[in-house]
Amino acid sequence: MILKMKDNTSPLQNIKIADLSWSVVGPSIALYLSYYGAEVVKLESLHTPEVTRRSSPFKDGVSNIDRSLVFPIHNTNKYSISINLKHPKGRDVALRLVSWADIVIQSTTSKTLEKLKLTYSDLKEVNERLIVLVTSNQGQTGPYSSHPGYGDAVVALSGFPEVTGWPDRAPALPPGAYSDSFTPWFGSLAVLAALEYRNRTGKGQLIDLAQLEAAANMLTPTFLTCSANNSPIMRMGNRSQTDAPHGVYRCLGNDRWCAIAIASEEEWNNFIKVLGEPDWARSHKFSSMVQRKKNEDELDKLIENWTSKRTAEEVMAELQANHIAAGVVQNVSDLHQDPQLKHRGHFQAISHPEIDEYNVELPPYRLSENHVELRRPAPLLGGNTEYVCCNLLEMSGEEFAQLYSEGVFE
Repeated sequence: MILKMKDNTSPLQNIKIADLSWSVVGPSIALYLSYYGAEVVKLESLHTPEVTRRSSPFKDGVSNIDRSLVFPIHNTNKYSISINLKHPKGRDVALRLVSWADIVIQSTTSKTLEKLKLTYSDLKEVNERLIVLVTSNQGQTGPYSSHPGYGDAVVALSGFPEVTGWPDRAPALPPGAYSDSFTPWFGSLAVLAALEYRNRTGKGQLIDLAQLEAAANMLTPTFLTCSANNSPIMRMGNRSQTDAPHGVYRCLGNDRWCAIAIASEEEWNNFIKVLGEPDWARSHKFSSMVQRKKNEDELDKLIENWTSKRTAEEVMAELQANHIAAGVVQNVSDLHQDPQLKHRGHFQAISHPEIDEYNVELPPYRLSENHVELRRPAPLLGGNTEYVCCNLLEMSGEEFAQLYSEGVFE
């Protein structure tokens, strides 16, 4: 499916992005901006393809740089140009792409950018109005600015595992590189702010996005608690510091669960009524939030005795109808069938020449005057090199053929 705009005026129409980033964060920033009109050219090389092109799963289990199902979800809407930056003329072509662009996105440490001579100072020489966003683990300055790595390292450094998991077990990483899921939104906002600044002043600038600091922002309650009480939040499993019951409870069926959280006496009284006012609920052990916290292990077992005889959907519906916070623990299959997500068109299928069809997740916001643009599937590696060179960079056919024969586009 290709989504159309409500009109032909996109918020980011005529904004051009050279995506020199890789993995998830940088490519996702370019993707989100492309949804509302920005034109994106992704620079890769046949010698060093984007790392997620080698990430599983692969379509039909066939390992191939154009068959990864990870790469497309972060690189839809883009063109791909293959340039060998180690070739003497490769950097010159890359700088022509930089000259064409309004925004350059990079995801490399400061040392690597210096080695390639692609720092902000280098790029600014060919495009004074350029906005450059560089995202890295810990930023471009400071004692650890050269620290390489992926999101799971950032998550560990930011302290997530210290508060994730159970008190009697080792720290637990959230699934996947958790910081990759929210850091791009910080980057997208920063780019929009820089564009607005350029519109007023005519000046571009460097955006230094430190993924560690983005992750630290997600742990503000932990920092506040430590500051207020001089004691950090430790691993609590599914428990809460203040609420009880507060957990995920087994329901009828195979691996089906429902989360329940009760924060007030009013909610507790409503909850008891839903359970049919069992005798145990009026015990002194559960007569107040303080008492329920003291006897939480026993309370959880009694609640699960009730939830385990009902489907997760039934538990959620009945509790929500009585003003109690409850939600089914959905798996991926549930999400694709979720009626609310379907209504908002959150998942959209798009055809691809190598993997047939894949689903794209649209942004979690909608603009009343503009629809999301899905213009093209994720590109094959170097699949648009000639188009980009001859149409966007206005290179002559003869020059392109000569550079091609010299191995520049490898």
